[in-house]
Amino acid sequence: MRKKPSLPILIVDDEELFLKSVSLTLKSAQINNIVTCSDSRQVLELLEKDSYSLILLDMLMPGVSGDELARVITRNYPETPLIIITAVNEVETAVECMKNGVFDYILKPVEKSRLLGAIKRALELGDIRRENRMLKQALLKNKLEQPDAFSEIVTQSPVMKSIFQYIEAIAATFLPVLISGETGVGKELVANAVHHLSGRKGQFIPINVAGLDDTLFSDALFGHKKGAFTGAEMDRKGLIEQAAEGTLFLDEIGELSIESQVKLLRFLQEGKYYPLGSDIAKVADVRIVAATNQNLDTLQANGKFRKDLFYRLKSHQVFIPPLRKRSDDIPLLVEHFLEKAAAQLNKVKPTAPRELYTLLKTYHFPGNIRELEGIVYDAVSQHKSGVLSMAPFRKNIAGQPDENDVFEADTVVKPNGISEKVSFHDQLPTLKEVEKGLIDEALRRAEGNQTIAARLIGMSRKALNNRLLRTSKESA
Repeated sequence: MRKKPSLPILIVDDEELFLKSVSLTLKSAQINNIVTCSDSRQVLELLEKDSYSLILLDMLMPGVSGDELARVITRNYPETPLIIITAVNEVETAVECMKNGVFDYILKPVEKSRLLGAIKRALELGDIRRENRMLKQALLKNKLEQPDAFSEIVTQSPVMKSIFQYIEAIAATFLPVLISGETGVGKELVANAVHHLSGRKGQFIPINVAGLDDTLFSDALFGHKKGAFTGAEMDRKGLIEQAAEGTLFLDEIGELSIESQVKLLRFLQEGKYYPLGSDIAKVADVRIVAATNQNLDTLQANGKFRKDLFYRLKSHQVFIPPLRKRSDDIPLLVEHFLEKAAAQLNKVKPTAPRELYTLLKTYHFPGNIRELEGIVYDAVSQHKSGVLSMAPFRKNIAGQPDENDVFEADTVVKPNGISEKVSFHDQLPTLKEVEKGLIDEALRRAEGNQTIAARLIGMSRKALNNRLLRTSKESA
């Protein structure tokens, strides 16, 4: 069984019976990485030898007092959350402890729910502190520790590199990860990278939850017992059990029904679930990674997504920018997909004309990388010999849309709901100024290629050339 948390919890108390009781309580909640110490004089030596995710410390002990140890721990090990457990009910003592950096103060006899709640919050805080430290180290080093984990993601974008550094920092925590971005940007590849870097021994299990009603969702995730419903002729393991000690990837989480959201939230909070037809809870050790191409803030405002689930899922957030925001990746991706398509179609990899990259960089790519792959595959399937033809690409990107963007608006929306691609200041420009500005911008986007520039503004190359000649004569 995988140890949880990855770094042990240190429990310090001079009462052996109390140590045993707390250990059993933690193990019942699947927290099994525990170190106990009944001699306070050994605590500092233990801290020098090993790192701990959390320390539970009694205040009244023979030898070195808990108060003295607390001052040393908060000063020398500030990243390790410290919880004081004591029979001394003094407000002043509790306030002083909190001022000195103690995470929480719990009175004996300890309530199980109070203790487990404090420990879970402290572990999350510890993860965030370690994550921040690792992010700082990554930014200072400006390099990836495990670049192989991202080998399936073709990019040279500095923005993507910073995302990779963040993923390296948060991958080893047990908290959920929420990946957002438009359709086709590669969210599942990123989720796979999170799993790879997590060090988890279990499998990466993906499921698209869009279109699943509550019963199908419950059966898929939690499984069922024989006889749970008509047709349930034998026990079936759910995906949570199949992903034990691994990662469960929930794609299209924004499409999940409210009823299913409640069940997912309960599982994330308690770490327990019930297979359909069973009244015996099962405990799971699985990392949840969710993805969406929708704006969950908008869904919350419309009552279609629970706020408590959103906050639980977004412990770590990753936003993957659309392809049009990292157009420098297009040449790399085209070469990658040309090679991949040629191998699958048993053809020699064709050579792409230089102007192809310029053309593609002017396209909006509503389907992002997935759309680019399809366009390249279509072109290679039609290719006979020589240089790759531009015709299939022009055909696929003709009449390109420039809206349908979930996370950002590229257009101006008027009060009456009409979307306009052009907006004006108070003083209107002349037609000649508009024409010149439009042509200049088209040429800039087309990197000087007149054929591509003409297509961008809906005219023939000859008409564009005539306008350029006329403008040149007028300015001479």
